[in-house]
Amino acid sequence: MKVRVDSERCQGHTLCSMIAPESFELSELDGSSSAVNEVVPEDQQDKVREAAQSCPEQAIILTD
Repeated sequence: MKVRVDSERCQGHTLCSMIAPESFELSELDGSSSAVNEVVPEDQQDKVREAAQSCPEQAIILTD
């Protein structure tokens, strides 16, 4: 599975980094999120899916 964050949609709610801190990092400038790695390790996939579902802006994009 691959993950990316749409920087145009992300509003810096930080839910993704609270749910999956190993997979998302926050910008010190504006709090927006980005994926630590494009390819999600198998042991982190459930948390990344949960983060994507929890994103109020639907800014997290998952692909196979």
